[in-house]
Amino acid sequence: VRDIKEKCCHLSKDILKDDPSACEQIKYTLPDGNVISIGHSRFQAPEALFRPYLIGEECEGLHQVLLYSIFKSDLDIRKTLFKNIVLSGGSTLFKGFGDRLLYEVKKMGPKNDKIIITSPSERLYSTWMGGSILAALETFKRLWVSKKEFESEGHRVIHRKTF
Repeated sequence: VRDIKEKCCHLSKDILKDDPSACEQIKYTLPDGNVISIGHSRFQAPEALFRPYLIGEECEGLHQVLLYSIFKSDLDIRKTLFKNIVLSGGSTLFKGFGDRLLYEVKKMGPKNDKIIITSPSERLYSTWMGGSILAALETFKRLWVSKKEFESEGHRVIHRKTF
């Protein structure tokens, strides 16, 4: 399923204005050799990232969460954050993901700020790589919470070690 998601799904800039040819069926060969046809659902499935209500979720779209996070940051670093949006994770491999995110952020974001979205080739594993680098830092090790500490102190240990 992950391979189908990453290789067949597509995000359009504006699915409501997308041309009908975008909904053509494509063939996908399953690991057992069977061939399936995938049609409009390859556009509909990833659309839920930007319009979660399509699958019955009452939450904000990815672009809205991103904008909310940036706007909650200090005013003096917002321009820098808008110029340094980095994609990571398997769902960012959808064809058109970066273009769609840029379109949505520009539509709702500040009109005068430059918005740059970077799509690193290693983005499928970049969160894991970043976490492994962070975990290897000596300064980070003092923040670790062992199972024993958490069982004896509960969530208070997290506050004690991080704040």
